[in-house]
Amino acid sequence: MKLYQILEKQIKKEPNYVSDNGEIKKWVVLNKAQNFDEELIGLLLEDADLKEKFFLKVKDAWVFKQNLFIRFLEQKNYLNDSYTQFKNKVGLTIDDKHLKQRNEVSLVWPFKDCILEGGQSREEDKREEIFFNEVLAQDEITELLDPKVLTNAKRFDNEGEHSFDQFNRNENGTITDNLIIKGNNLLALHSLKKEFAGKVKLIYIDPPYNTGNDSFQYNDSFNESSWLTFMKNRLEIARELLCREGKIFIQCDDNEQAPLKILLDEVFKKQNFVETFIWKNTDNAPALSKKSRKNIEFIHCYEKLLDTKSYIGRESDNDDAPLLNSGNQITILEFQPQIIEFKIPDNTYKKGNYDKIELLNDLIVKNGRNENIIKLKGRFKWQQSFLNSEIESGTYFIIKSNKFSIRYQRKSPSNLAPDKFLDEIYLSKAMGIETNEDSKRHIESLNLNFDSFPKPESLIGFLINAVTEEHDIVLDYHLGSGTTASTAQKMNRQYIGIEQMDYIETVSVERLKKVIDGEQGGISKSVNWQGGGCFIYLELKKYNQTFIEKIEEAENEDALLQIWEEMKAKSFLNYNVDIRKQEQHIEDFKALSLTEQKQHLCELLDKNQLYVNLSSLGDRNFECSPEEQKVTQAFYQLKN
Repeated sequence: MKLYQILEKQIKKEPNYVSDNGEIKKWVVLNKAQNFDEELIGLLLEDADLKEKFFLKVKDAWVFKQNLFIRFLEQKNYLNDSYTQFKNKVGLTIDDKHLKQRNEVSLVWPFKDCILEGGQSREEDKREEIFFNEVLAQDEITELLDPKVLTNAKRFDNEGEHSFDQFNRNENGTITDNLIIKGNNLLALHSLKKEFAGKVKLIYIDPPYNTGNDSFQYNDSFNESSWLTFMKNRLEIARELLCREGKIFIQCDDNEQAPLKILLDEVFKKQNFVETFIWKNTDNAPALSKKSRKNIEFIHCYEKLLDTKSYIGRESDNDDAPLLNSGNQITILEFQPQIIEFKIPDNTYKKGNYDKIELLNDLIVKNGRNENIIKLKGRFKWQQSFLNSEIESGTYFIIKSNKFSIRYQRKSPSNLAPDKFLDEIYLSKAMGIETNEDSKRHIESLNLNFDSFPKPESLIGFLINAVTEEHDIVLDYHLGSGTTASTAQKMNRQYIGIEQMDYIETVSVERLKKVIDGEQGGISKSVNWQGGGCFIYLELKKYNQTFIEKIEEAENEDALLQIWEEMKAKSFLNYNVDIRKQEQHIEDFKALSLTEQKQHLCELLDKNQLYVNLSSLGDRNFECSPEEQKVTQAFYQLKN
C-alpha cells in the first residue's frame, strides 16, 4: 500500500478529521500537526510505516518530524488544492527550507529536489530520463533505491577465475574483499550503504563532464539541470559512505567545474572544502595563456567532517595564483610533534616514530610562536628524548624541502595535500605524475581496447598516498578503465569499483587480472609491485533491464514483436499501459520505423524495475537462482 494511502486510512480513524462526504479535513489535520497535537501524534505512532517515516528515534523517545509531515500533507498529489502552490517551489530549497525562508545564495536548477536514475549503459543511451520528486514520489524512490539482488559472482586471483565461495570479513564484520560491481552506480551505491556506510576513507571519481562529446560512451549529453541532478544524487549517498576522516576527490574539466564546486559546497558544506588541485593533462599544451584551461583539469577535494580548530598556519606568497605560480615553492609546514602524523612522497612519518625521522633538507625550529629561529642543514636524526623535551616547551617545527610540496597540514592524521597547481617541476622531481598520453600508452601496452584517455596511475596513486593507509577502503563509482582499482591493488588498499558500461568486463576486469599477474606499467616499479591479491566480481541482477537490452539488440520488427510477447508475460510495464489498446493498435506500431518501435517498447517498461530489489529475493516471479540467493544473503548478512 502506498504511504499516502496508509496515512489517509489512519487519519480517517478519527471522525473529527473527516468531513460529511468522507474527505479528510486537511486544514484541521495541518493545524493539529503545527501545534504538536497529542491525539494526532498518537494516531500516527500507531502505524509502523508512518512511525518510521515521520518520526526520529532519539534514545527512548520518538521525535515528530513536523516539517516533513506538513510538507507531505500539503504536497501529495491527492491533495489537489495544494499542488499549484507547491509546483512553484520545486527545486527552490536548501536543507528542506524554501529560499524565501533563508538569507543565502544557492545553486538552484529545475529538478534539483528529484532523483534521477540516470542510466549510462549503451542500451539506455539518450533515453528519456525519469525524475522522481523527493516528496511527491516517496514510494517510487524507496523502491528505486532499495538494495539490489546480486548475481554472477566470481573471485579472481593469480590462479584465475573461481566460483564464489564466501566474503572475507574483519573482526567488526565488515567485508575486506576487493569488489568490482557492474550496474547502475546510484543503485549500487545504495546497495553498499548497509555494509559500508561510514567506512570508506577515500572516494575518487572521474565522472562524465557533460561536454556533449560522447567519446566516453557515457550518456554524456544531459543538459546542465539533468547533469547536476545526476551528480547531486550520487554525491549525497557517497558522503554517507565516507568515514569521519574521509576525503572525496572529484575530477572535472572547465566545462562544469564551477557549478560543480558550488554543488559540492552544498552537499559537503563549504567549511569542508580542502582544495582544488589543477592537473596538466597533456604534454602537448601551448604556453600558459587565457586558453590554457583547455589543457588542464580540476580536482575538487572535500572532507567528510571538518574540525575547524585543526588548521595550523602556512606561509606562502602565492596561495591564490595556481595558474600563475610565482616560482616560490609552497614547502612550508608547521606542526606540533606530539600529534604529527603525515605522509610525503619520499617517506611516511607516523607519531611515536620520531627517532626514525630523517628530514631531507632544512629544518627550522620555531620555539613556540616567537621569531627565534634555529636553522639546521643537511641530513640528521633527532632522538625521541630531545623531541619530548621540545614538546614540553611548546616547540613548533617548520619543514622546508625541495623534495616535496605541501599545501597545508592539520593536527588530525593523514591530511597532507600538495600545492594546488601540480606543475611539471613538482611532478617530475617528486612523484612523476603522468599525462593522458602516458596513461593511453599504458593501456595499449596491456592490449586493452579503451576509446578514451584513462587517468594515469601516478595521479591516483598520489591522491591515495596523501590521505590513506594500507588496507583503507578506496571507492570509485565511475570506474571506467579501472585505474583507481588497479592503483589501489598495487598500493595494498581495499577497493570498490562500480561501472555500468559493458567494458567493465573487457577492460576493467581484464586490466585487474593483469595487475594481479604482476604487470609493470603505471606505478608498478615505484612501489615494487610483484603481483598478487584478488577481487570479487559482482553484478546487480537485472529484470526490466534485460528487456531493454533485448530491444536494442533486435535487428528487425519480427524480433521486436517476439520481445513484446515476452514483455506481456514477464516484464513489469508502466502502471498506465493498457495491453488491450496496444494490441488494438498493433498495425500503427508496425508502421513506425525500427528506431521508433524500439523507443516505444522501452517507454512501456517500468524503469523502477530495471533491477531486482532485495525485498524480491524470494519472489518466484524474479527467478533468483540458488547461487544468486547465496551471494546476496552473504553480502547483506541475511539468514537463510
